[in-house]
Amino acid sequence: MSASANIGDLSALDDVVSGAAPVHVICLGLAALDLVWRVERLFAGRSEKIKATGYGTLGGGMAANASVAVARLGASVAFWGRAGNDAAGHEMRSAFVSEGVDVQNFRLFSDGRSSVSGIIVDGSGERQIVNFRGLYPEAADWLPLESVAGAASVLADPRWVEGAATLFREARARGIATVLDGDMADAEVFERLLPLTDHAIFSEPALASFAGSADDKSLAALARFGCRVIAVTRGEGGVSWYENDRLHRQAAFAVDVVDTTGAGDVFHGAYALAIGAGLDVPAAMAFSAAAAAMKCRHAGGRNGIPDINECLAFMRTKP
Repeated sequence: MSASANIGDLSALDDVVSGAAPVHVICLGLAALDLVWRVERLFAGRSEKIKATGYGTLGGGMAANASVAVARLGASVAFWGRAGNDAAGHEMRSAFVSEGVDVQNFRLFSDGRSSVSGIIVDGSGERQIVNFRGLYPEAADWLPLESVAGAASVLADPRWVEGAATLFREARARGIATVLDGDMADAEVFERLLPLTDHAIFSEPALASFAGSADDKSLAALARFGCRVIAVTRGEGGVSWYENDRLHRQAAFAVDVVDTTGAGDVFHGAYALAIGAGLDVPAAMAFSAAAAAMKCRHAGGRNGIPDINECLAFMRTKP
């Protein structure tokens, strides 16, 4: 096991900062409207009522939040996904546009229903989530695959399997890095997508569900799928990954946590940007961990996502 002793060589991000070498990322997958209640404590029993101290609506979804992170960090990004032609779908589209995310291929289906999540967040930043995943066609034959040629990297979550497989196959054919947000999904989803994935980054619950354990040894066991990198994010426990027949670890950046909602999504978006910009894996992991940590200092899944200069400055202040 190797442990990261420094933040690595981040010089490949200089051209992103200056605009001399723009990076374009495509993010595909879930867009949801998050209805967020702030509470003093999470639900503990089977039937109970708790009082909310605050309430708001926010755009959410794994790949959707990742796309906003890419935009905030200074890269060009397009979100490819599905929603209903309903109030939630239009609110999500407007939120993307306000962030500078390309929504040309965020399709609102007239006979669809948007994905909506209910989230409660306690005073320590821990959360409970219930999600309606939405109803829309699974087919991905409308995606403009010729535009993949302009991407430096592509990212997908496991919520639109046909779309992710279609995007990853095209990216693989063009030699473009593929990044999978390994959130909870059925085993057959990962068995289909992992052979098309260069960088697979799991959450701990998803890794435990799919591999039978969330420990570091399970990462090596998944090398059979041929991914360049198999990783797991562990919140304040940092991130572990398997690459080139070795296990590695990046520590988390210490911050005062307000809300962990969206932290994993921000990590994935920052990682796709970093890999697209040409960072090596240790530096990409450090950059992504810093961006995710900075988000956790603020309430909401998108509030607090830093710009690239803020993230780099934050990293320089940490040991």
